[in-house]
Amino acid sequence: MVFITDLNFKPKGVSPLDSSNQSKKTNNESIGDAKAGGNRSSVTVIGLGPMGKAMVSAFLNRGYKVTVWNRTSGKADELVTQGAISASSVNEALASNELVILSLTDYDAMYALFGSVSEKLYGKVIVNLSSDTPEKVREAAKWLTERRAWHLTGGVLASPSEIGNMESVTLYSGPSDIFEAHRKTLEVLTRTDYKGEDPGLAMLYYQIQIDVFWTAMLSYLHALAVARANGITAEQMLPYISEILYTLPKLLEFYTPRIDTSKHHGDVEKLAMGLASIEHVVHTSKEAGIDASLPAAVLDVFKRGIASGHADDSFTSLIEIFKKSSARP
Repeated sequence: MVFITDLNFKPKGVSPLDSSNQSKKTNNESIGDAKAGGNRSSVTVIGLGPMGKAMVSAFLNRGYKVTVWNRTSGKADELVTQGAISASSVNEALASNELVILSLTDYDAMYALFGSVSEKLYGKVIVNLSSDTPEKVREAAKWLTERRAWHLTGGVLASPSEIGNMESVTLYSGPSDIFEAHRKTLEVLTRTDYKGEDPGLAMLYYQIQIDVFWTAMLSYLHALAVARANGITAEQMLPYISEILYTLPKLLEFYTPRIDTSKHHGDVEKLAMGLASIEHVVHTSKEAGIDASLPAAVLDVFKRGIASGHADDSFTSLIEIFKKSSARP
């Protein structure tokens, strides 16, 4: 473990995966406040898009004193009428509270905001709920550590309307002691699911789930485009698509142990059968005058699986094709 015992010490050669380098500092007052959660009834929120606004409202509804800042200051007006305090600058927003929550487009936006005021980050707990890649998150955690701040990664698996609802969840990773100190405050927003010390781990879990979400939702839209081209409404299709989705958890349970053990037996279905099925979907789309690029992309993956000798294996063998994708020209 790395302990920062010199205020002039700047970590060199420390792996960003060793997030314990964020959890120890020598300023006794600062470390005591951070681990005690500081003033848990006070928080700063930077970034007032739909998600940021929803977070501010949730905190206000629970009696928190909330300082807000947004590059477009007018976005704070409605929140001020609800009781929020609008900071005039990033400096003022940082100075207002130890716990600072970011709701930005990506991590580059954080650097754009904090780059010129990095000396103000000392002792702050930055909870970044913005989306980005796991590696960029690890780099940001290291950058904040070098400026004597703590970093918690958050991946919000909820829409703005679901903030404040304990049925929703946010994934967190980073120093465990800092997370525990601020858990109750973070649970004002959603349930919390702590994934570990590695700052990139919460973002990895998040992006994997978003991969499933957007791919599934895009297939839903494509299917409805085909339906509507044939005079069938989304409302008419709703029970049928819902029924297909209802079967998926059982399929996942069945295939999960096979995937984890790389046992792609073709005893239930074969890739060659799936290829024919996807070809029919592509042809049906074209007959309806609908862009077939999405099912065509799926068909391409199936064809590559067949070409790799998996015709008699389960479609789960396609995971091996994805693993080889980096070698494609």
